[in-house]
Amino acid sequence: MKKNNVRVLTAVGLLSTLSYLLMLLNFPIPPFPGFLMIDFSDVPALLAAIVFGPVAGITVEFLKNVMNFIMTGSPTGVPVGHLANFAAGVTFILPVYYVYKRFESKKSMPFAILAGVVSMSAIMSVMNYFVILPAYTLFLGSPAMSGTEMSQMIVAGILPFNLVKGVIVGVVFYMIFTRLHIWTKKLAAS
Repeated sequence: MKKNNVRVLTAVGLLSTLSYLLMLLNFPIPPFPGFLMIDFSDVPALLAAIVFGPVAGITVEFLKNVMNFIMTGSPTGVPVGHLANFAAGVTFILPVYYVYKRFESKKSMPFAILAGVVSMSAIMSVMNYFVILPAYTLFLGSPAMSGTEMSQMIVAGILPFNLVKGVIVGVVFYMIFTRLHIWTKKLAAS
């Protein structure tokens, strides 16, 4: 039992570090606003969730954001972007995990990824409207956006960005997953 816990903690630590490093390699996707950046840091979190369970995936998401906030800080002084990244990651990996575990086959993974993309895009649109965009304007000292302006930004920028990001990250994860599928099943069983 103790040996297994050490193995899981070590794996989660390594995947969190890899996730943090991948988070540093972010880049914008035209034509979306420049503050929306894509990175592949959710791939290790997805792998942790599939192999070790949802708590491991959430832990990887949490640790990568804590490390990133400590190392790079935030333009607002408050980790608003890091909290948004954590929420986006969790709303992506949890549906992927639960749909995949329901059917546990390579063929079910594309549907699991699709569920994660839809979940992340929908929930993050709502969170941006009610929490994230108002927090950014508050902490940056910018004039408050009207409801119409926020709606336009979400519909024209944030929602399509999250859909594109989810698909890109999902495709990369699926390519890795198909190569490691047998190994992940053995590791999860031990």
